[in-house]
Amino acid sequence: MSVLKKCFHVKKRDFISAGEASINIQNILKSMQIDPKLIRRIAICGYEGEMNVVMHGGDGMVCAEINTDNIVLDISDNGPGIEDIRLAMQKGYSTATDEYREMGFGAGMGLPNMEKNADLFTIESEKGKGTRVRMVFHMRR
Repeated sequence: MSVLKKCFHVKKRDFISAGEASINIQNILKSMQIDPKLIRRIAICGYEGEMNVVMHGGDGMVCAEINTDNIVLDISDNGPGIEDIRLAMQKGYSTATDEYREMGFGAGMGLPNMEKNADLFTIESEKGKGTRVRMVFHMRR
């Protein structure tokens, strides 16, 4: 049973609001006095995922579900999907446009960082139907 579930809408190419969902989740976790190290890992994953939606996906959602044993971060979009997930998971691989690279994005570390910081990481994507990344973070007592 979840203690709290909160979802935030993310709009494609909305760089003005980009990052707000992950900041809101971070603030919720701080108010619940969650371990700062865990909050940092979740914030990294939330931001990386949110920016992927903004740059590569269609409109999407960032949801956080806080339970007594874990926190689940679920990020989904209705974008074009990822053609080759195995390739996209390689450090340094990026499909960022020149425009995004000029903005400081496109190092190809988003998905690998998310996988590294989550206790459990799954990614599902279908061409033309979008992408869903689900990450679980265990509460350490």
